[in-house]
Amino acid sequence: MNFQTGWSCRSLSSNYNGVFKQIMVLISALVGALLVGALFLLLAKSDPVKAYGVMFSGPFSDKFGITETLVRAVPLLLVGLGIVISFRSGIINIGAEGQILAGAIGATAVATSLPDLPAVMLLPLVFLAGATCGGLWGGIAGWLKARLSVNEILSTVMLNQIALQIYLFLIRGPLIDPKEVSYGTGVPQTALIPEHIWLSKLIPGTRIHSGLIFALLLAVLVYVFLWKTSSGYRMRAVGAGPEAARYAGIRVEWYLVLAMALAGGMAGLAGVVEVAGVHHRSLEGLSAGYGFSGIVAALFGRLHPLGTIPASVLFGALLVGADMMQRAVNIPAAMIMVIQGLVVLFVVSSDYFLQNPDFGARIKAKLFGEKADGEGGK
Repeated sequence: MNFQTGWSCRSLSSNYNGVFKQIMVLISALVGALLVGALFLLLAKSDPVKAYGVMFSGPFSDKFGITETLVRAVPLLLVGLGIVISFRSGIINIGAEGQILAGAIGATAVATSLPDLPAVMLLPLVFLAGATCGGLWGGIAGWLKARLSVNEILSTVMLNQIALQIYLFLIRGPLIDPKEVSYGTGVPQTALIPEHIWLSKLIPGTRIHSGLIFALLLAVLVYVFLWKTSSGYRMRAVGAGPEAARYAGIRVEWYLVLAMALAGGMAGLAGVVEVAGVHHRSLEGLSAGYGFSGIVAALFGRLHPLGTIPASVLFGALLVGADMMQRAVNIPAAMIMVIQGLVVLFVVSSDYFLQNPDFGARIKAKLFGEKADGEGGK
């Protein structure tokens, strides 16, 4: 009994140490990205202390900043959940941008085509349409990977462009708001969806909507699916080792397609909540880069559904803070993209340190001529 208790304590201690190490590596990556970004700000003749002060204090300084952070966190979380599913299954989804647009335009088309349906029927149909369109768009890349061995990075990037062009064609042509045609303004946007299916505001006078609750519940469901069901186990087994999974009788190709379809469905839902909760129509620039930022949020959350929740809030705050920083310090918009790109680069690179814990020791040995672990005795 004492042995079992001691083993359990050591196991818990090891788990806590592992989690703490991952958090510290991610924080170090974020700090490193900001330090390099400070050099670029200096080159742009801007004060990095003032810029970062606005960037980090602005999103949490008042009700507007906090609620806008949560508004940005909702699509980031939904996209991030899809990334968790696909990456855990061993397939890389870079196509969330296109899947968001597919979900948004599918949801808008259903909502504007059936405006007289009651909300209890129309709202589920709108969510189902968005998830289906996003899932189908993601499933294309999964099928190409499973059946034809097409590199999913290339296929999803190209599908992004195809989805964007189809989306722009629809909001400028067949689905354009009739008022834009009659007024002759031609703004590329659809008509407003019926007001009775707009997502309710959680705080009056702000843009934060009930999609936040939906996204949080979905994060819990994704965790249960991946870690508590046989299908989720098979998907993670495929990601851990496809050949071993195939030898064990798991249909690898099927789960690759399923993973991409589910990831696309999650991104499609992100498009739905942007339409039903924020813009209330499909319009140009709807995604705002959530498809790529969601990848970073998922990686920052260590590809865990629950870890993606705080990561999405953090990156939502960074997006809001970056907008505030641009206005307050008057730096070029391109500089914001540079800083965001540095965060992506450092966060993705940090995974190498977690996968290779002896990397630091090897660098120290090369710099100071010391022997790394395992080299003594040679």
